[in-house]
Amino acid sequence: MGLEEELKEKMEEARDPFDKRVAGTMAIMAAALAVVSVMGHMATTEEIVNQAKASDQWAYYQAKSIRRYESEIARDTLAAQPAKVAEYSKNVEKYTKEGEEIQKEAQALENESKAKGHEAARMEFAEIFLEVAIVLASLAILTKIPTVWWFSILTGLGGVGVALTALGLK
Repeated sequence: MGLEEELKEKMEEARDPFDKRVAGTMAIMAAALAVVSVMGHMATTEEIVNQAKASDQWAYYQAKSIRRYESEIARDTLAAQPAKVAEYSKNVEKYTKEGEEIQKEAQALENESKAKGHEAARMEFAEIFLEVAIVLASLAILTKIPTVWWFSILTGLGGVGVALTALGLK
């Protein structure tokens, strides 16, 4: 192939907007990937924070349970002194009620942590779709096969769809 033929071929390629369209698609998918990735990391962070809060609540619950138990022991030990028994009986009721409230809060935090974990997993799955879409778009540029480009678009849309479903998980 001569230099003149090669130049003509390059000029024909330059007129074909296929590469530009595919490159534009890749840029959009890369931006979506960046957003999904950040959202996935944020969900993972929230999952960890909520699990730590739940652990703190369970420790607080345990402390209240110990205080309740100590009050029960004191009440039983001081049964001969009615005034003290009444005081420790109030403590038992108080710590029982507080323990139930703390337990509910700890369970709610655990549930929130699990939900964020599911959200993070969906975002990571969406990232995979978007990464594969970018690879397919690159392949479309190399092979000049429009079907591969369309498949990359569908894969990218699938990734965005999965990310959107993650936002609905609560």
